Amino acid sequence: MRKVWIRYTACFVLLAVLLAVLLVWNVSAGSVDFTASELLAALANPLDAGIIWGIRLPRVLAAAILGGALAVSGFLLQTFFANPIAGPFVLGISSGAKLTVSLVMIFLLSRGGTAGSMTLIAGAFAGSMLSMGFILLLSRRVKQMSMLVISGVMIGYICSAVTDFLVTFADDSNIVNLHNWSMGSFSGTSWDNVKLMSWVVFISLGLAFLLSKPIGAYQMGEVYARNMGVNIKRFRVELILLSSILSACVTAFAGPISFVGIAAPHLIKGLFRTAKPIVIIPACFLGGAVFCLGCDLIARTVFAPTELNISSVTAVFGAPIVIYLMASRKSGPAGRASS
Repeated sequence: MRKVWIRYTACFVLLAVLLAVLLVWNVSAGSVDFTASELLAALANPLDAGIIWGIRLPRVLAAAILGGALAVSGFLLQTFFANPIAGPFVLGISSGAKLTVSLVMIFLLSRGGTAGSMTLIAGAFAGSMLSMGFILLLSRRVKQMSMLVISGVMIGYICSAVTDFLVTFADDSNIVNLHNWSMGSFSGTSWDNVKLMSWVVFISLGLAFLLSKPIGAYQMGEVYARNMGVNIKRFRVELILLSSILSACVTAFAGPISFVGIAAPHLIKGLFRTAKPIVIIPACFLGGAVFCLGCDLIARTVFAPTELNISSVTAVFGAPIVIYLMASRKSGPAGRASS
């Protein structure tokens, strides 16, 4: 037992160090580069301080917070569906949120208004719940999890196609911003955005952590969880709400971001060699933050001054993990047990 907790501690320290390094690296790198030693001195220069405090730091914090939210949302969905490739992007939840946020933004922009952060979150949450509702309805007719995941993918394609159609033909001078958002990006984040997303994400994260014990029981099977006193119906509603809120917050502020919700939880479980929720939930948040910060750094710097869409980078690193999971699930004992 002692060795296990030593391993957990070492893994948390590793994630914390990686997070700190990437935070500094992301703030330092850009069109104007700063060394780590120059950062403090740069704050004394009004122009450099404006770059760091006004542009880079809010973006870096947003990438960390929203990346962590995606990873925790993915872990909750994988627990709910008992499927390793369940995630907000694959199941179409992010695409549903993207569709409703686009509708809200187009409606307000066409009337000369602006969409506040809470309005976007509410719209994204509504879209997330609609997509999740379709998936849950399908789950009553489709018993095979593989087919249910495919159904989620199809819902995602439909929502994305409708969104692209709306964005293409929307008649508004500000629609360029909507198009950039629909491709996924942490750019343009303000301190007000960071404050609001922090409240939403950290409250949801705290509530998810409080569910660690029933999640652990549910991982052992529905019958075992019921025997342990878990109210299955209420527990499922709680998981759906928390995962939808987390993924909706990400979509509202950064647009749809692919594969983080699937890849990060599995990388973390492999690193810690456990699926215990009391360990994995905070670890997923740190791991998702590290994953998104690394991908955002690549998106901003590799082809600078051209910036890649964040989803393009997360797909490059996340998709191979999903392919590996699907291949191992078919050939391994877990795949036979679940079929």
